[in-house]
Amino acid sequence: MNERFRHNNENNNGCVSQGWGEARFTALWQRCLVAVPVATSYARLAMLYGEPMRRYHTFDHIQHCLQEFDAVVEQLEHADAVEMALWFHDAIYVPGARDNEQRSAQLFRNCAVGGDADFCQRVDDLIMATTHRVPLRSHDQCFIVDIDLSSFGQPWTEFLYDGEDLRAESADLDDAGYYQSQLRFLNSLYQRPNLFQTAFFHARYEQAARTNIERLIARLQAGGYDSSA
Repeated sequence: MNERFRHNNENNNGCVSQGWGEARFTALWQRCLVAVPVATSYARLAMLYGEPMRRYHTFDHIQHCLQEFDAVVEQLEHADAVEMALWFHDAIYVPGARDNEQRSAQLFRNCAVGGDADFCQRVDDLIMATTHRVPLRSHDQCFIVDIDLSSFGQPWTEFLYDGEDLRAESADLDDAGYYQSQLRFLNSLYQRPNLFQTAFFHARYEQAARTNIERLIARLQAGGYDSSA
């Protein structure tokens, strides 16, 4: 996505027009959940991703994820389930809450009542993989986690824009509380042997993501923030 467009599109609170993906979502839904009406599901997602407090967790993020998905679709075992999980994985977002993914998975299940049970369970498991707190049990779960983290490997300026958007979503926190928590998270990522689990994303983004994280950690520390506080 063009970052200049994203950050100058004032009419959409920093996100692209909410109608950009309706045809794509509808086609996916009708392939996978033929017995379940689609109209209210897309409208619900559009409302949620368009919430006024959102700056990063918007349809922009979903569009970015789908662009990365399109690059690896041939490598996935259950591509439609991965795509569906991407659409829903941040549908519920409360800054700081630890149950956002669980509630997003439940929203999907509520929308998909009457759909194929195996497909719905697969989507649920894929959404829960994006907590980054559970063991990854499948090839597709590794891919969806890498897709979700791929923004860490963007050029430095775009990486900083994303950081500004994330900070804006936590306006209730003071800088000390927010950036000290962010430092702890960044350090936990940096200490992993590999940020990306799949060969494709490791080759594409590992070095850039590590460089971005290292630079941001140094910047925050230079600003007086301490992850041990």
